[in-house]
Amino acid sequence: MIKRIRYLLPLVLTGLLVGGALAVPAAAQPDTPLLVDIRAASHETYDRLVFEFSGPLPAEYGVTSVPEVIGDASGEPVPLVGNAFLAVRFAMATGHDDSGTITYGPPRRAYPLPDIIEVANAGDFEGVLSFGVGLAAQTPFRVFTLTSPSRVVIDLETPFRTVPVQDYFIQNGTLLPQAVSRPVIPPAVARGALQRLFAGPTQAELAAGLHFVGSDATGFTGLSIVDGVARVQLTGGCNSHGATTTIATEIMPTLKQFPSVQWVKIYDPSGQTEEPAGNSDSIPFCLEP
Repeated sequence: MIKRIRYLLPLVLTGLLVGGALAVPAAAQPDTPLLVDIRAASHETYDRLVFEFSGPLPAEYGVTSVPEVIGDASGEPVPLVGNAFLAVRFAMATGHDDSGTITYGPPRRAYPLPDIIEVANAGDFEGVLSFGVGLAAQTPFRVFTLTSPSRVVIDLETPFRTVPVQDYFIQNGTLLPQAVSRPVIPPAVARGALQRLFAGPTQAELAAGLHFVGSDATGFTGLSIVDGVARVQLTGGCNSHGATTTIATEIMPTLKQFPSVQWVKIYDPSGQTEEPAGNSDSIPFCLEP
């Protein structure tokens, strides 16, 4: 369902809802807008996501609520963590220079915000620049522009309560798990913690030497907690690549922080694990070194 656009600031001269997306045309400009930054921050009642351009604003921009984000040109789903998703599109704009170098930083990034979980590039093809946004919840949002510098801004309401949980990423050098804090929406705190884990470290955490070991898994499904045993199945792939530090090294402490979890059983994408029964931890054979 399309999110209701709350209002547009006067800087947006005309706004038309076209094909389920907010499409805002602007006057033709001689320069192609170049995306130079993406940033996000939490405020008291909303999360704000900002796309900053050098030069003029894009000739057209659109923000749409979608069940999944589809990559431009490829036509394939863009992997995103979240319970709701936004597709963001800029027409007659680009995110790379003449040499093909990306101009706005990492094409995928995680945020420790109440609603915004991650932002990922979905295409930069033939003058159309697009992104997907993974959200913790589907809430109303508003879209507007600012100038000096040129910015397209998305404000997402955050009317829900969050609680802090720990996610564990791997520290470079030691290869040991290190905890970082993430906000999640109760009561599904274990699922929220795993979602944030798969979104990966923030840019600041990456700079501090943390990284996510995915072991070829792209997500998870079927999380359950019964009689002290948490069970979760990996999706995508599963391969330790001969390493003793795997995604299990991160999932185990992330789930065991909760009082209801004493043991964790991780299943491969085909539904197999070494010790499916009993009060014990278990990993699939594909995570053995």
